[in-house]
Amino acid sequence: MKFFKPTLVALALVAVTGCQEKAVEEVKAPVLETEIQKQAYGLGASIGMYMERNLVEHDKLGLTLDKELITRGFIDSIDGKALIEKEEIQALLMNLDATMKEKQQEAIIAEAEAALAEGTKFLAENAKKEGVQVTESGIQYVVVTEGEGDKPAATDTVKVHYKGTFLNGETFDSSYDRNEPAVFPLNRVIKGWTEGVQLMSVGSKYTFTIPSDLAYGPNGNPPRIPGNSVLQFEIELLEIQQEEAAPQVGDQAAQ
Repeated sequence: MKFFKPTLVALALVAVTGCQEKAVEEVKAPVLETEIQKQAYGLGASIGMYMERNLVEHDKLGLTLDKELITRGFIDSIDGKALIEKEEIQALLMNLDATMKEKQQEAIIAEAEAALAEGTKFLAENAKKEGVQVTESGIQYVVVTEGEGDKPAATDTVKVHYKGTFLNGETFDSSYDRNEPAVFPLNRVIKGWTEGVQLMSVGSKYTFTIPSDLAYGPNGNPPRIPGNSVLQFEIELLEIQQEEAAPQVGDQAAQ
């Protein structure tokens, strides 16, 4: 079943204004014998699962909401006995939503500042390790296997296998996991890839440590990659796929 994904404000307003069914007066095991009974229960379960995820996010940001009051408000509203008027509820929930967004932005900024400090320290220490080479732009790389094929130009399309990780070793993307190499124009990716892969010959395997300003910068790539993240990539260059030149008029006439 697909879960509903309305905003917290919209979901609460629907609960307050859209339902007029009688609330269950006592807790007992539900009867789930027919399709319509299961659909009704599934609707409630879907809303509950969505709310659970939202409440976890609220807890992380220090906005813990009382589950008993949420449940009471829901039951009162579907029984037509809400203790707060609809207009006030709407204003309260809009304020809650605004506070949530403010807290989220504060968390994003704090995370980006921490990532910048961590990345700066890591790059300085990593550059001293044996075998690590550093480009003029600041990309750090280690040659794992050196190939003997051609090197791509920035305008070429390449086929690669790769794994991207954060500095803590957590993988955020991997063509290996998908069991399928990636194919892309080399000038359509982050700067660190465009520059770094041009150092490689076909058949090579390098590991790169890419500074944040050559990756996704201070804004990151939400929701997966925080701002100012230094990223590490293991890359195998499998193939250069150059576009075929369009035939010339003279060539066509000679055929």
